[in-house]
Amino acid sequence: MNRSKRTWKPNVQEKRLFSYILDRQIRVKVTTHALRCIDKAGGIDEYLLKTPYHEMDTELGLFWKAKIEKLYEELGKMEVVFFTPEEETKLEEQFKEVKLEERAARREARRKMYGWSPKSELKADSEGTDGEGSLPTDFHEGMVANA
Repeated sequence: MNRSKRTWKPNVQEKRLFSYILDRQIRVKVTTHALRCIDKAGGIDEYLLKTPYHEMDTELGLFWKAKIEKLYEELGKMEVVFFTPEEETKLEEQFKEVKLEERAARREARRKMYGWSPKSELKADSEGTDGEGSLPTDFHEGMVANA
């Protein structure tokens, strides 16, 4: 009847879980069993909403549960508006313009940072690239042949 004084500790992990309602990651310490329950519920938001208050053990869990419930309640009061097809195409065009402007700004910043010479610009134009050092086409063909 010899018994050891071994104690068993829970498998606690520090994780960052993404909350869609808060649109950010929440840093929590959870057990692996709780992680499986969160996955089964469909994410941290749904897990906190489905878990009753009397089963919540920590103050942090109660805090996040109350905060998420409040945000879901506010979302339920919001009005949903859909765009017409014309408005959608207009938004897509504006988005493309913004992306092109960002790309040009990044290119200019790189040119200022790493230096720029008119010779490299002329060479890039003759090769049909945008001056950012693309690989020759035979390099890609060699990769496919080797695969």
